[in-house]
Amino acid sequence: MNDDPSCSIERTLCVVGERWTFLVLREALSGRTRFAEFRDVLGIAPDVLSDRLAKLVEHGVLTREPYREPGSRTRHAYRLTPAGHDLAVVLGALQQWGDRYLPRPSGPTIERRQRETGAPVHVGFVADDGREVALPDVEFARTPALPAARAPAQPGPVR
Repeated sequence: MNDDPSCSIERTLCVVGERWTFLVLREALSGRTRFAEFRDVLGIAPDVLSDRLAKLVEHGVLTREPYREPGSRTRHAYRLTPAGHDLAVVLGALQQWGDRYLPRPSGPTIERRQRETGAPVHVGFVADDGREVALPDVEFARTPALPAARAPAQPGPVR
């Protein structure tokens, strides 16, 4: 990868593109904030977890806030920023894809629902006017900002 990737996907993957990072984000979106909680639930090695949390803090996905329980040393809680909360859509899309193409025989372990009504929801493309756009009608079109050398060979609809 070059130092300043022109592709938004590539830049994003530089921050969140590792398996453990997505799982840390999943737990943060579930309300976990403490190092020990992440470590215990995920079974992740402490050095790997430290690295993933540091990267998320560095890139403004999480904030690091000190706390201290009586009789203990100061530790840090990790809280999602608005950028971190926005990744819920990405995780929801990954979950939706996994539920469809890699289903568990017993069904999904988590369902996406509207908080107020409990009605099921799905991740999709939404036009600025609020209406959903069907996948065959979505295209990823090159902009003038994309250098020709890095442009996709044939931009077109996402299938």
